[in-house]
Amino acid sequence: MKERTGLITMRGNPLTLVGNELKTGEMAPDFIALDNNLSPVSLSSFRGKTCILSAVPSLDTPVCDLETRKFNEEASRLGSNIVILTISMDLPFAQKRWCAASGVDKVQTLSDHRDASFGTSYGVLIKELRLLARAVFLVDQKGTLQHIQIVKELTNEPDYEAVLNALKKLT
Repeated sequence: MKERTGLITMRGNPLTLVGNELKTGEMAPDFIALDNNLSPVSLSSFRGKTCILSAVPSLDTPVCDLETRKFNEEASRLGSNIVILTISMDLPFAQKRWCAASGVDKVQTLSDHRDASFGTSYGVLIKELRLLARAVFLVDQKGTLQHIQIVKELTNEPDYEAVLNALKKLT
């Protein structure tokens, strides 16, 4: 499995990303993750919809909490043809509890804990922590990657405006 260094840090300390390096214009790799009811969900099941894939280290941390709430708020303003998936290594039970406690109901959370299918396919699995790097991928209705943002410092939020502007160009 390919390893890349120098792309992200946590509090200034470099971390290693495992998996494929993706580029805009490529087909988004399919992956399987678990929903809150332990059912497998694949990216291909959303074909025909525009998807924002928001990878976060853990919903139970302040920045991930803030980011997911922000995307949930944005989701209420987007059309039904746009899906926001927040993917983390958190167990499905923890994701379900967090969503209920946080009132997050427009974003669908998926757990990549079982086999890191998303993390390795998208090159955002952190070797040292077995968590996902903070990253946002925009996939159009045909399954093509239109925007990729890997956040350099794990404790920073993504550039929401850049993602939403890329989304506006598609709609």
